[in-house]
Amino acid sequence: MDREVRAVPLTVRVIPNVDPELGAQLQVKPHIRSLGILTCTIDDVGYTAIDEATKKADVEVVYAKSFYGGSAHASGPLSGEFIGILGGANPEEVKSGLDAAVETMRRSACFYSLNEEGSHAYYAHVVSRTGTYLSELAGIRPGEPLAYLIAPPAEAMIGLDLAMKAANVRLCRFFGPPTETNFAGALLTGSQSDCTAAAEAFAAGVRNVAIKPIDF
Repeated sequence: MDREVRAVPLTVRVIPNVDPELGAQLQVKPHIRSLGILTCTIDDVGYTAIDEATKKADVEVVYAKSFYGGSAHASGPLSGEFIGILGGANPEEVKSGLDAAVETMRRSACFYSLNEEGSHAYYAHVVSRTGTYLSELAGIRPGEPLAYLIAPPAEAMIGLDLAMKAANVRLCRFFGPPTETNFAGALLTGSQSDCTAAAEAFAAGVRNVAIKPIDF
């Protein structure tokens, strides 16, 4: 059984009334007055979490980036491998969005490890109903299902091929190797059942490569 690897929130802070010059640099919209800052140890879970925030609160994603090299090479103890910034009209909405993001990390989206050390892991998460962030990233309508598939480079290529063949899904966004954190993957869309089948096929492909890496 693959072991869950959960993202750890490292920084969760609110700026109640953002400085106008900083807001301009972040290209926030005029109605946005408050910002929520979130860093965590796993970038793909972070992206999923801030998308969830857009469904649970009146917020939007102002900024979201992965850090090069991942958590093992973070710039500081609170950096991790991801920063997300939520924007809203007031601190209460932003806090609600941050609460939803943290809850997603703790109870929902997670990586799965193929070994005891946690050094060989993959992400095969199905978003049953996308928020505004992931839907824009994938080029789909908000509320559509999405299979968010990420793994180390070779495993991802094998897994994606199997995922595309296993279900009636469409590749919306390809993350070619290497990403900032040296992984690879894609966002696929289709019905929820098809996205689930694709995610299961992806995970099976990743496991197969892990078991037999030299097999041609």
